[in-house]
Amino acid sequence: MRRFRRSTSQLGSPILGTVNESPHVRRTRVQILVTASLMLSNLIGTLLVGTLFLVVIPGPQLFTPEFRIVTAVIGPIYIVASLLIGTVWGTLMGIRGLRWAVEGRTPTRREATAALSMPWRLTTIQIVLWSGGLALFTTAYGLIDPATIPKVSFTIAMGAVTVCAFSYLLSEFSLRPAAARALEAGDPRRVRFARVTGRGLLAWLLGTGVPVFGLMLVAIFSLARGDEDATQVNVSILAIGGVTLACGFALTLLGLEATVAPIRAVRGAMAEVERGNLDARVVVYDGTELGELQSGFNRMAEGLRERERIQELFGRHVGREVAEAAIARNPELGGEERQIAVFFIDLVGSTHIAATRPPREVVELLNRFFAVVVDEVDHHGGLINKFEGDAALAIFGAPAELDDPEGNALAAARRIRDRLVVEVPDCSAAIGVAAGIAVAGNIGARNRFEYTVIGDPVNEAARLCELAKSVPGALVASARTVAAAAPEVSQRWALGDSVLLRGRAVPTRLATPVPVT
Repeated sequence: MRRFRRSTSQLGSPILGTVNESPHVRRTRVQILVTASLMLSNLIGTLLVGTLFLVVIPGPQLFTPEFRIVTAVIGPIYIVASLLIGTVWGTLMGIRGLRWAVEGRTPTRREATAALSMPWRLTTIQIVLWSGGLALFTTAYGLIDPATIPKVSFTIAMGAVTVCAFSYLLSEFSLRPAAARALEAGDPRRVRFARVTGRGLLAWLLGTGVPVFGLMLVAIFSLARGDEDATQVNVSILAIGGVTLACGFALTLLGLEATVAPIRAVRGAMAEVERGNLDARVVVYDGTELGELQSGFNRMAEGLRERERIQELFGRHVGREVAEAAIARNPELGGEERQIAVFFIDLVGSTHIAATRPPREVVELLNRFFAVVVDEVDHHGGLINKFEGDAALAIFGAPAELDDPEGNALAAARRIRDRLVVEVPDCSAAIGVAAGIAVAGNIGARNRFEYTVIGDPVNEAARLCELAKSVPGALVASARTVAAAAPEVSQRWALGDSVLLRGRAVPTRLATPVPVT
């Protein structure tokens, strides 16, 4: 069976690498991605706040000499300090929380939980830093001019929401390799820090809720101040509308990507299963309900593999046709009359072989012997019904019907005899072939039965096998079997004398293979 080839996008994106890369490479990759995501989120938030301060939110102008101490000194110092503190704090938190991934070991339940909660913990850092900035700047500007408090507080709050939303989604994306390892170690149904619904609400909050709320506040500010000039209001509405479109599109895209990536992975693995590759497996990296979908697929694939192993083992024990029939319908006790052909094959001198050879060598000989028998019986559409020590019974025409069961049985017996001489020369076997009406079905008790055939052809084949041990070539068939076979098969057999076989009331006319010239 073709092995499932892992692609470079098994984690949903090529830039996330693969689950098989070294711990050092994984650590470097995750660290770079997390740092870049935090810096990008803060950059977006800073640009948004600056834009709102300058042209959007009505109120006192903040970039004037009156507020120079805040805009030129306090602001830059706090921004730079916040970036440094946030980067160092987030890096140290990530190193401690993901140390098991760096060491290349399986995480404990507690470590897995900490890894899956890492995006929220990193977002908490942004909440703390931006809350500090909100308090600092609102106080600083408010001490100079109390009229700036509504504008400053709303603007920074909107920037904080933007940063936190982007920070969470980007961190969740960047930490996907670690989440995959963590979810491997625990049941994702019990370790969940986000839902698909939560992602959608987060996108709505920033893409629609906050901007629309901002529009409402702009109108409230304008009414409260008694502004009659609609230009500023129009500019504010256009600017916030642009922010709504841009941020809404970006967050919706991130949310959709986070939702579609696991589905895409499952879809690809399902295609592999449809092509017959039951080794297909999905890397579980999502902590929402989609993680349950991914792990559910893996459990389903494992069940299919287990079913295939059981079916294969079942087929080896009872025969492929019997196994397929049992799986297709519920088997019941009883049988039906069928026109079949059978042959018995028995190793000649098996008692002497067992007495003169080590047991392991005897088993190896029997395996080579039966390998030839099974191969030819399968090739001719038959079924090895049972192994009896050093003997075997083969059935042709049940459970699967054959157009010429007699011809197939005769051809298989002849081919086995010829192959044993070449491939297993250290043993010889006798074969008896017979055909007729027999009952084929399940025999035994309701909780334990086997598929077999019972009838005169089986008894006749067993007696012919005994007789074949004293006949040159060690292969004998009944004339009735040869007469029922196809002409191209029957013409290769010669009829002989009739004998009364042990336990039978009617003589059986014998047939032996015509030597190949």
